[in-house]
Amino acid sequence: MRHQPLITCAPPPPLVAVAHGSRDPRAAATVEDLLDLVRRRSGLRVVTSYLDHAPPTPGQALGALAGAGTGAGEAVVLPLLLTAAYHSKTDIPGALTEVRREHPRMRLRYGATLGPHPLMTAALERRLAEAGVTPDPDTALVLAAAGSSDPSANATIGRMARGWRGWRRVVPAYASAARPTPAEAVRRLLNAGAPRVAVASYFLAPGYFADKVRDESLAAGAVAVSGALGAAPELAEIIEQRYTEIITLGDQAAVG
Repeated sequence: MRHQPLITCAPPPPLVAVAHGSRDPRAAATVEDLLDLVRRRSGLRVVTSYLDHAPPTPGQALGALAGAGTGAGEAVVLPLLLTAAYHSKTDIPGALTEVRREHPRMRLRYGATLGPHPLMTAALERRLAEAGVTPDPDTALVLAAAGSSDPSANATIGRMARGWRGWRRVVPAYASAARPTPAEAVRRLLNAGAPRVAVASYFLAPGYFADKVRDESLAAGAVAVSGALGAAPELAEIIEQRYTEIITLGDQAAVG
């Protein structure tokens, strides 16, 4: 009797998530909560790394994986960033180039930022509902992002705002590097006759900018400011989708 060859399935490559990092300890705790949710939902091996303020760096995390596999292996790198800007376009690719130079046998695949994505609106509305605000034709909304020196990143926030339905009006605002600020946007909407204005915080985790947006927006007259997106199930699903996308791209997504 002929024996069929034994077919084995290799484990999926680990996911190395790259977060921005913050001096605020709440940020790292929130990132870990989100990635714990991804681990529970997907069963993937997920490794956390940070661009700044917290260890390990992406290079350290990937180097540890390469060392554990004697320099060989594969990893999927995903930026836990809400828009594509300098960090995702320059910082992370530069770090991956260094890893590739040090570990030439390691295959690296690099995925897209979390946003924009259709599920982001649902995640934002989840946090707004927790703050006591739901879509309403009498409520105007400010979509508050960190802001960037990259015009395309700010334009992404503008497109998200224009495509958001169910509110009296939705306008973009930026905590830094661009105008209007969230407080300016709140005042403009109130002066234009909006009965109520709420602010949707487009931040992954709490920290300096999220706190600044909350305090200044409430002082400007906003009725509510949502919390950071954090461990929203919609974000966990986006991460899983980004991972699947990069796996299915095959060699086209390889770095190096």
